[in-house]
Amino acid sequence: MALDQIQEEEEGMSFLDHLEALRFHLLRSVAAILVFSVIAFLAKSVVFGIIILGPSKIDFFTYRILCDVANWLNVPALCIEELPFTIQSRQMTGQFSMHMTSSFIVGFIVAFPYVFWEFWRFISPGLYDREKNAASGAVFFVSALFLLGAAFGYYVLAPLSINFLANYQLDPTILNEFDITSYVTTLVMLVLASAIMFQLPVVIYFLSMSGLVTSKMLKAYRKHSIVVILIVSAIITPPDVISQLLIAMPILVLYEIGISIAKRLEKKRALAEAEYQKNHPTEE
Repeated sequence: MALDQIQEEEEGMSFLDHLEALRFHLLRSVAAILVFSVIAFLAKSVVFGIIILGPSKIDFFTYRILCDVANWLNVPALCIEELPFTIQSRQMTGQFSMHMTSSFIVGFIVAFPYVFWEFWRFISPGLYDREKNAASGAVFFVSALFLLGAAFGYYVLAPLSINFLANYQLDPTILNEFDITSYVTTLVMLVLASAIMFQLPVVIYFLSMSGLVTSKMLKAYRKHSIVVILIVSAIITPPDVISQLLIAMPILVLYEIGISIAKRLEKKRALAEAEYQKNHPTEE
């Protein structure tokens, strides 16, 4: 009885009531981001010294793994033993502004599961029970894919891109002295772009659930999708082929996973329709 009353109250909410509810969800989301941002700001030696500047140091986890693989395969070229560049701050407020920016980005990434959960709490009351059941686990999968994409961007895409750009020279007399703003911007762009691109299976799931796309359509446009993914990868990554392929390959895999998801939804929909026809035969 209580659930029925709650549903009736939600259905009877006015536009202003919905705005008021949205305001509280936004306030809680912003508060969570600010809390984690403040923690990141105070933990400067960890967040900036270890996390942000990690891919710029030769003892970074990815570089050590590559050297271990190089020794195991006896391919010395895989081992990255030098990053010939220095990071400088050429503006008076450069280090402080990057400290603020990096703290906010770290706070947002850490708080993302909670932020999406607040967003889901706001839109879920407006869904039908069938839609809620179909979208069950959305918070988990969206958050997991976001964090997985961020980890891929940080541990794979960013260090290899930084290594390529650090070793790229037009002439030996030109030194690579990167500004801290350029370094942090490149790192953040790679991590967030990878995290967003990893949401592809979720997007395909909801589009397929709404009937806007089908597995046959996704298969038919596979070649076009490959071209689009390569173009997007070229836009969001530094201008080197390795970085573009590194982000394009997992996205192509996620696209194939999306096709499998769409196919599975179509089978479930067909079984449900067959069951409905069986229980409700049409009268001639």
